[in-house]
Amino acid sequence: MKFKNLEILGFKSFSDKTTILIEKGLTGIVGPNGCGKSNIVEALRWCMGENSAKSMRGSGMEDVIFSGTSNLPSKNISEVTLLLDNQEKDSPIQYKEFDEITVRRKIEKDKGSKFYINDKEVRARDAQMFFADLST
Repeated sequence: MKFKNLEILGFKSFSDKTTILIEKGLTGIVGPNGCGKSNIVEALRWCMGENSAKSMRGSGMEDVIFSGTSNLPSKNISEVTLLLDNQEKDSPIQYKEFDEITVRRKIEKDKGSKFYINDKEVRARDAQMFFADLST
């Protein structure tokens, strides 16, 4: 199973919807200090089930929601979607029939976060175990 793309909306420094394609081989993220490189990696980890706000460089999990700038208003929702290629059918057994699998995590202010696999709501533990089963 391979990562195909990462879609980020309202996560940390990403106010607008941003899609990062992950091509075959090595995909690098380059840019000047402060442009959000580490936020991309954190978005990936968060979508895969990271639960420690401290490891997300925040005091609470809601700190991952875009907090606004002088030009852009804050958001109430943060969402990260990871698209996985399952052409080789090496996913956990319940997802073997799918050629692509989406894992999405969404957090709303004062409501907590939810996980979805192929648009079906799952427990946080299910999403974490999905990636643990893949040894990612």
